[in-house]
Amino acid sequence: MALLADRSILVSERDTGQIVEVSAQGATRDMGTIPGVVASGEGGLLGLAVRLGGCDGNPTPDTGCLMLYAYFTAESDHRIVRMPVLGAAGERSLGAPETIIAGIAKAGNHNGGRLAFGPDGMLYVTSGDAGNANAAQDPTSLSGKILRLTPDGGIPADNPFPGSPVWSLGHRNPQGIAWDGQGRMWASEFGQNQWDELNEVKAGANYGWPLVEGIGDDKRFVNPVLQWSTDEASPSGIAINGTTLYMAALRGQRLWVIDLAGTPASNETLVGELGRLRDVALTADGRLLVLTNNTDGRGSPRDGDDRIVAIVLG
Repeated sequence: MALLADRSILVSERDTGQIVEVSAQGATRDMGTIPGVVASGEGGLLGLAVRLGGCDGNPTPDTGCLMLYAYFTAESDHRIVRMPVLGAAGERSLGAPETIIAGIAKAGNHNGGRLAFGPDGMLYVTSGDAGNANAAQDPTSLSGKILRLTPDGGIPADNPFPGSPVWSLGHRNPQGIAWDGQGRMWASEFGQNQWDELNEVKAGANYGWPLVEGIGDDKRFVNPVLQWSTDEASPSGIAINGTTLYMAALRGQRLWVIDLAGTPASNETLVGELGRLRDVALTADGRLLVLTNNTDGRGSPRDGDDRIVAIVLG
């Protein structure tokens, strides 16, 4: 999900390659298809991010030019495109896409695929190891990493590895990324057989995969702040309000609420109530949006699935 200032939501559909516009009242319409999406396994149209500014024509004069960024599986790789969002709410369409990075390895799973703009205005990208675990430890590979790019796809001069988009390494399949009220960056991550993770992500840090899964004792690597068994989590999207982090869980079919103030601690809610949870997002008026993911063959669809559920935070 990508939230817009007018309370509309843009949602990616993995297998169709379509972007769905959801109005503030919950009405849905297809606004366009990303060209070149090749859906297979866990690949297809994946993460979205939006940014004001950066294109000509100013389709929304009162707010500036709105650009949509999309991460997707193509014929031979993963790539990120950006395109202007044209028109007003309820009539939006997509302009021509421009590729800003290509050549990220693809596979049937472990694709990463999340996008988010950080407080520094840079674009952060999660990439999975694409089934090649050793690539996560290879600083010259884009797999098993969190990448950091300028909005036009360039490499920021202050990245930790000169001339490289790599921000951190040693990841298996990182998913949601977000920043807390103290400016700290966090990422959820799928483990293999034992431990899923929540990591505080720092520039140039190595998170150990495939040499370590979960909390270990190898001083070369940064340990996760929290870990869960894979049947409790299989974490996906995250969102943060101040120092409270919300983490969607797929296999775990629950929402984890994590207090990041002091020593991080987690509590679970919505256990089994909505099924598999793919993403979460916070609205400006204080609601938490939860996106279900029960119709992809791994869940048990319920009436109305898949859907976005709004929760008023107390």
